[in-house]
Amino acid sequence: MPMQTDLNHRTSASVPTPSLGAYYQRIRSLSERIAAPLSAEDCSVQSMPDASPTKWHLAHTTWFFETFLLKQRSGYEAFDQRYESLFNSYYNSVGHAFPRDRRGQISRPSLDEVWMYRRHVDRLVLDWLEANELTEYQREVLVLGLNHEQQHQELMFTDIKHVLFSNPDLPAYQSSSDAADTAEATPMQWRTERETITDIGHDASRTAFAYDNEGPRHRELIHRHQIGSRCVTNGEYLEFIRDGGYQNPMLWLSLGWDAVNRNGWQAPLYWLSLEDRYDQFTLAGRIPLRLDDPVCHVSYFEADAFARWSGKRLPTEFEWEFAARDASPGNALADRLLASNHVIHPYQQAISDWLGNVWEWTSSQYQAYPGYAPAAGALGEYNGKFMCNQFVLRGGSCATSSDHIRVTYRNFFPPETRWQFSGIRLADH
Repeated sequence: MPMQTDLNHRTSASVPTPSLGAYYQRIRSLSERIAAPLSAEDCSVQSMPDASPTKWHLAHTTWFFETFLLKQRSGYEAFDQRYESLFNSYYNSVGHAFPRDRRGQISRPSLDEVWMYRRHVDRLVLDWLEANELTEYQREVLVLGLNHEQQHQELMFTDIKHVLFSNPDLPAYQSSSDAADTAEATPMQWRTERETITDIGHDASRTAFAYDNEGPRHRELIHRHQIGSRCVTNGEYLEFIRDGGYQNPMLWLSLGWDAVNRNGWQAPLYWLSLEDRYDQFTLAGRIPLRLDDPVCHVSYFEADAFARWSGKRLPTEFEWEFAARDASPGNALADRLLASNHVIHPYQQAISDWLGNVWEWTSSQYQAYPGYAPAAGALGEYNGKFMCNQFVLRGGSCATSSDHIRVTYRNFFPPETRWQFSGIRLADH
């Protein structure tokens, strides 16, 4: 029987089925383009518990469409019963999920078999779309699944970057003649925002789709404050390092100081220390540190310590959303790959000062908006269950597709997380 549940995810009900089919093919093909430069061996490696192999991402996003769409059709038979557990992520209500930290042990099925799985599911979904038989609810599930795949496309970039960095040869994901190009950082400007009460959260008149945690739209008090016009740069963060920032316990939250000492942090992830300078590891390989690029791959603890060293603070997520209310996304890494099949350096300044550079840590803990309720059924496990011990990031990154970025988008990670494209914007009282 079809799953009966209120998705509580806003989607565009007016998208014609042929357009939805083209949308489906575009998103699904991008995952294949991201995986194209990789070997089967690359696609099987899990370099740490938080990262997943590329092969698993390709299979899991397919599992989502099979589980929440195809299996709701009468008479559908699973492609392979083993996949129900192997490629489930955290949907406990639909069955047992294989442990996240052991995904690199899934040597079988092979990458070729995963490609066969994707072709099988894609053919059935597209046939169903062509027949124009999807209900309104099923169309919403499909749109949710495509946005879900875009999230995993970003994770494919972040996870394979960590895999390649873990290789002693530091191989490039894809070389780029643009890796040496740099844009000079604009001078930091401080924008003063007066005290106001404003609407926060997803506005259906601006974007058709949003995750359930972006609503309900509600009112928040914004105190008078100042917020930086751009993100903190590598050069500015380097001053923090040279001033002994990682050795000064007065700058750090207690858990952050524990993390610094336990993990031996001395610089952002992917910075490589030389005698008199730093290099950085990028998807284009090892290059000299670009001082005017936004600092990237820092944890919440590092962002908070840098802010304290600067005599500033991190903005709340509501201050951030209010300041960015009129922003539009720039030319994201995934878009450039789709357009040219060529990956340029992933720190190129985006068109917007707010969207598409790095995910920006805020001081807001991840929690529900007033009136929030997760969807009924298995899809209710999508966001709400993670509202504990995590901080909100805003703005999207260079690895986020531009049509997946919006001002109200709430990303969230534990405060020690560093392998995401995460950076810093400062605020002041």
